[in-house]
Amino acid sequence: MIQEFLRQSTQLPPESTQQAVGYPSLFLLVALGALVPVVPTGALVSSAAVVAFHQSAPFALLVVFAVASSAAFLGDICLYWLGQRGMRSKNGSKWLRAITDRAAPERLAQAQRKLDEHGAMVLVLSRLVPAGRIPVMLACLLGRMELRRFARGDVPACLAWAATYQLIGILGGSLFPEPWQGVVAAVGLTLLISAAPAVWRRLRRAFGG
Repeated sequence: MIQEFLRQSTQLPPESTQQAVGYPSLFLLVALGALVPVVPTGALVSSAAVVAFHQSAPFALLVVFAVASSAAFLGDICLYWLGQRGMRSKNGSKWLRAITDRAAPERLAQAQRKLDEHGAMVLVLSRLVPAGRIPVMLACLLGRMELRRFARGDVPACLAWAATYQLIGILGGSLFPEPWQGVVAAVGLTLLISAAPAVWRRLRRAFGG
């Protein structure tokens, strides 16, 4: 009886319902996470990929990739535009202060050096490194990079980011027979990846590295 209850409680709704609710929700949450960097958007993409992996629709994974990458791009562009406005206007300065507060001074200096050396291609790496996006974006703002140039560099960054976290979800979906098990594994792995840099920095400081 207990096993039957667990099976029913973890059973997903029909695929049509998942798609009608899941895709718009994924788009909104990823775009919101790009604007307000507190939502674990990587875990959202991985979870959506797990569910899509277990669906019978032939292009479910492709739709998840398209939705996630386009939402990330839209959120990045909106945040950068607000940052540019903050550089020019007192009314928009709160947005600039908000993203500045999330960038440690040493990481900002490092991002500025890498931006000078490699240009907009640094955006690709910044999207893949946990907590690396905001310092690089701020360095682009301080360097007065045009929105058009930022957008060109951000396209491959968002595509690579969506592909990476989707692969994590596919891995979780292939290892476990039940979608919810794959979701738990994918979320756990993405959160572990996100926390790893902060743990490493604390260990280096603790041991005087």
